[in-house]
Amino acid sequence: MFHKLEQVEDRYAEVGNNLSDPKVISNQAEFQKLSKEYSDLTDIVEAYRAYKKILSEIEDNKGLLNDADEELRDMAKVELLRLSEEKEALEKGLKILLLPKDPNDDKNILLEIRAGTGGDEAALFVADLFRMYSRYAERQGWKVDIMSESPTGIGGFKEIVSLIEGKGVYSKLKFEGGVHRVQRVPKTETQGRIHTSAVTIAVLPEVEEVDVQVNANDLRIDTFCSSGPGGQSVNTTYSAIRITHMPSGLVVSCQDEKSQTKNKAKALKVLRARLYDKMMLEQQNELSKTRKGMVGTGDRSERIRTYNFPQGRMTDHRINLTLYRLDTVMEGDIEEVVDSLITHYQAEVLKSEETIH
Repeated sequence: MFHKLEQVEDRYAEVGNNLSDPKVISNQAEFQKLSKEYSDLTDIVEAYRAYKKILSEIEDNKGLLNDADEELRDMAKVELLRLSEEKEALEKGLKILLLPKDPNDDKNILLEIRAGTGGDEAALFVADLFRMYSRYAERQGWKVDIMSESPTGIGGFKEIVSLIEGKGVYSKLKFEGGVHRVQRVPKTETQGRIHTSAVTIAVLPEVEEVDVQVNANDLRIDTFCSSGPGGQSVNTTYSAIRITHMPSGLVVSCQDEKSQTKNKAKALKVLRARLYDKMMLEQQNELSKTRKGMVGTGDRSERIRTYNFPQGRMTDHRINLTLYRLDTVMEGDIEEVVDSLITHYQAEVLKSEETIH
């Protein structure tokens, strides 16, 4: 580990020097690439330097253990206990920082929320979850842009797809994919019975054209009039777009923009993300043994979370986390859940790395 950390520190210094080179500064693409690398390495280097400082302080205090002054020896013992704890925490942090980084972590995401079992109640919960993630995105300083939506007449959605843009969006929300179950008394329930409904979430990293090549000859593009809840036409121009990717059978529709060109661009963005996701899932299925024990599998059928309104409870079943503050969770206060999932995942990866080595 320490040999690797020395290499990282050397590279950090090298990149720092390159960033002040006039040739690099004049090459915008190269400058941006190196700036990102420098930023990525900063946390590791700062943690490693703090670790080396602790090691130096430990050696200094060990030297005081043989001092003639008893009070000084006692102080050194107390200090060594504190430094040992700090050293252990820094070692753990460095191991996590050195873990292979998910190449998608810095990407924006397409968040797809779909109604499952439960009819109108499931559609209403789609709207509730979209609001929850929108509020969380707002707290993070991220931007949310609706790509496509299928509203119902009572304020819900059969499906809503949004693009969330910002720093490290995928790294934070990648574990949200799966089945989200809700237990509550629907507004339409006259006898006060609790119903159970389900909503499916997919979190797809945004991909560029270079990541996924889409052959124009493989696409069938249809245009139609935009429609609102209940299917009524909301305009008379053929601005809505439906793209069918014939080799995979994937179909994407977009009608949110008044411009056909903008709807087509949005639909292609969603299509590329879904194709990339399909490709990644196929690769992951081949590596399913190594994924055993990790948080989630990306399987859309896996029930990951329950929102129980009568008890004011939210439970994440993968990490046995239960919070009795559902009201604040639904307002977007999900930082504790997000951080707990990331910590659990990192611990699982560390375990598997140690087993391999």
